[in-house]
Amino acid sequence: NKKVQSGLGNLLEFFVIFIRDEVVYPNMGKKQGRKFLPLILTFFFFIVVLNLLGLIPSSATATASLSVTGGLALITFFTYIIFGNKDFWKHIFATPGVPFWLLPIMIPVELVGLLTKPFALAIRLLANMNAGHIIILAFLGIIINMGQKSPIIGYVVSLGSVPMAVAVYMLEIFVAFLQAYVFSLLSSIFIGMAVAEHEHH
Repeated sequence: NKKVQSGLGNLLEFFVIFIRDEVVYPNMGKKQGRKFLPLILTFFFFIVVLNLLGLIPSSATATASLSVTGGLALITFFTYIIFGNKDFWKHIFATPGVPFWLLPIMIPVELVGLLTKPFALAIRLLANMNAGHIIILAFLGIIINMGQKSPIIGYVVSLGSVPMAVAVYMLEIFVAFLQAYVFSLLSSIFIGMAVAEHEHH
């Protein structure tokens, strides 16, 4: 109830206002943005928390699983399918400015486009969250590999591999927030395209 937040509330308010003013409102407008803001914020905070939990040693990253990223992408997919307005569907089944004889080609292309959006969302998040982990494992794997040949070589290699693995780990913290932002941004763009009123020229 405080007008000016402090501590954790202030940090959360920063993220909420950023997502609202820089992601949701520019892509959906204020009217539709207010309706879908809770969904996009849920995406953002849910993905950030899962990504950060995955950085705890001996834990697993949920967003490195296709079932999780696919589930999130399907939520976006069904949101723009269900809430898409008549202008959105008109652009798919009767694209303005396209000759009638081209429609049999354009309609399948547009329908495939509807399906590739959630696929791209799911694979992008999955690939980016796996990539950092694979790089860290590769650096540490070099130590094990070389150490089997000679313990001394293993120790020497670790002088370079461990700092590099730590550097990638630090980068992973940034990536955790970045990927949550990218997923939220793309979801708001896709939903915004479906719910916005289009001007026909």
